[in-house]
Amino acid sequence: MRMEETEQKLKRMVEELWKAGPYKIILSNVRKAAPEEESSGRQYRKIVLNRLDTCWQAEKYTDRQVFHENLPEDKVEAYVQNALSAGFRQCSAWDGEWEQTIRISKGRKISSQRKRTAQAPKEKREHNRKKHYILEEGTVIPPLQDMGIFTAEGKVVRSMYDKYRQINRFVELIDDEIDSLPKDHPVTVIDFGCGKSYLTFILYYYLVKVKGLDVRITGLDLKADVIERCNRAAETYGYEGLHFELGDINGYDCPYPVDMVISLHACDTATDYALYNAVRWKAKLIFSVPCCQHELNRQMKGENLPILTRYGIVQERTAALMTDAVRGNLLTACGYRTQLLEFVDLSHTPKNILIRAVRAVIPGSVKQKARLEVEELKNTFGFRPTLDGLLFPDRQA
Repeated sequence: MRMEETEQKLKRMVEELWKAGPYKIILSNVRKAAPEEESSGRQYRKIVLNRLDTCWQAEKYTDRQVFHENLPEDKVEAYVQNALSAGFRQCSAWDGEWEQTIRISKGRKISSQRKRTAQAPKEKREHNRKKHYILEEGTVIPPLQDMGIFTAEGKVVRSMYDKYRQINRFVELIDDEIDSLPKDHPVTVIDFGCGKSYLTFILYYYLVKVKGLDVRITGLDLKADVIERCNRAAETYGYEGLHFELGDINGYDCPYPVDMVISLHACDTATDYALYNAVRWKAKLIFSVPCCQHELNRQMKGENLPILTRYGIVQERTAALMTDAVRGNLLTACGYRTQLLEFVDLSHTPKNILIRAVRAVIPGSVKQKARLEVEELKNTFGFRPTLDGLLFPDRQA
């Protein structure tokens, strides 16, 4: 049989196997790899694929070790096809009632078998108990439905589980500090650079529907069409305490005491103006995911540490990290308990640091040390950070 015909037959058999809805697949009997093939999948002597709640897990066995990899469900069929093409000679799959087996002989002759099994392998469950999410599956949440993450019945669309987890992670980061918000007046939240406002709508739902707070949220953006569309959506959802305005972060003022400031992906120094306003208003909570941090990269001088400026990509990443470190220290110096946390958001950008700051009683010695560390970094690299100039204009050279 020609190679093309063999591959087509193998493809059809894998398709039939996959249509049966298996929960466990074992790839085994791998042919010995030639030395030049050691970098391919054939270094594994067996691969066990288990269906879990939200994905498939591949357990890949060598002679001495086992490696794990999680696979989206829509990638598993192709994974099995590629593994059989690459050198595995047997594939067994179980669907609870039937065992299906594909075998490939040394001469590349392909055969399949399907039989009832009285002793099928047990279905593997998640290693830990199913995680309890703040935004629970089975709840009707209109913004999540419009985003395509929930079905009309409130079920998570399988291919959207990653986004579902990311959104819950964002809410969890806020939930950790929710007790810092006032109880004696409506909670005022400003979302700078709200964009399409997916997370703004989720935040309103969480604060009002889950936590039962009296909330007024204002989303601010520079795009008139975005503001109009978001206001229509808020009206459709019946979110009376949520509205959107056309405006710039720099120079914006709020008629109410501000309790929380959110700034997701305000570009470059726009983040600094958002943080400055938050400090100026004495906001209780600040959540910021910076973006496009070019300022310090342009200013960076490396006479003392030239290794950090010799390579462009290293300088760029170093400058971005130092930008956020400076912002964290400056917030500490202004009376905030500040953390820099990992956060991968819906836009999948490489900017995955979230600044979380909570207004608190910070000892004077801690504030002083935070300022001193910023000054040392400025002197070492010739920085003049915008946020430093906004918050401490009297200390600028």
